[in-house]
Amino acid sequence: MLRTLTSIKDEIVTYKGQKVKCRTSKGRNKMEVTHGVVVNVYPKIFTMYVESKSSTVSYSYAEILTREVELEVVPSI
Repeated sequence: MLRTLTSIKDEIVTYKGQKVKCRTSKGRNKMEVTHGVVVNVYPKIFTMYVESKSSTVSYSYAEILTREVELEVVPSI
């Protein structure tokens, strides 16, 4: 299935309030893995509260489309 920015945004909306695992590309085969909660969803970006850093970070839907950022819902126990 072809992914579009709209379909990615619709998917992220369903993640709002849930814990997610975020893999971010840092270049030269380096990946940063963080865990957090999707806080808000906006027209061009979404924000996520990162527990380990005690801060909020924002990502664009284009970063998911280009696979610079990957999100995975963490199942609750």
